Amino acid sequence: MSNNPDFFVVKALEDGVNVIGLTRGSDTKFHHSEKLDKGEVMIAQFTEHTSAVKVRGKALIQTSHGEITND
Repeated sequence: MSNNPDFFVVKALEDGVNVIGLTRGSDTKFHHSEKLDKGEVMIAQFTEHTSAVKVRGKALIQTSHGEITND
């Protein structure tokens, strides 16, 4: 893992957006979940424990590679 990992931002565009962290390793499992309401912002990064993030609900996701809005 890099000494300066990139951050990503999830901004909820509706109430009840779920941001779910998935583990690293041979078995991918949910390990953390946050629920955001409209207008709330979560700033996060990948770690030695988190290899992926799943976003449920309408949100704006910003990374150093660009941004995307899911429907």
